[in-house]
Amino acid sequence: MPTLQCHAGTGDLPVHRLDATAELSGAAPGDAPRLTARFVLEAQLAAFVLPPRGVPRRADGLWQHSCFELFVRLRGAAAYAEVNVAPSAEWAAYRFTARRTGMRPIDAAWQAAIASTVSASSLALDFSLPLAALLDAPPPQAVLEFGFAAVLESRHGRLSYWALAHPDPARPDFHHPGSFVHAIRYRAADR
Repeated sequence: MPTLQCHAGTGDLPVHRLDATAELSGAAPGDAPRLTARFVLEAQLAAFVLPPRGVPRRADGLWQHSCFELFVRLRGAAAYAEVNVAPSAEWAAYRFTARRTGMRPIDAAWQAAIASTVSASSLALDFSLPLAALLDAPPPQAVLEFGFAAVLESRHGRLSYWALAHPDPARPDFHHPGSFVHAIRYRAADR
């Protein structure tokens, strides 16, 4: 699993490790592919504000508190999608036509499947949704590029920003094109 790094400007918090991964799957050939993502946080969880698990529902502004984020685009494309999922099972998803441009919510009709496991020192968050909810139909063979990110809120109200890459050393920016550093090959014929 790729490991996320804390942005240097957001401090040293009691996180031992934060990993994320994604995969495409379908139940049988011909099924529409689903994107499944997993985040695993190993930390002194008592040091963070993690909302308790609730009923999955759409909610905006999740990035203002502890949440996990996934960004996906076709290799080199300007357009991309963003998914935010909080430990509470609240979620939001958006499409952008370019970097921070043309934002529109993705239809809430797809219900994200969200599962989490929490202990005193770890939190695992899994979610799955149809790839078609995020991107228009990719060509028969394509490479999908991902950016994994997280915002963690400390008990003192301080936010730390985590990502696979932080191309802007001055400030965290999960939308930066240089943040899409994890790739998965998509083959429609396999689906």
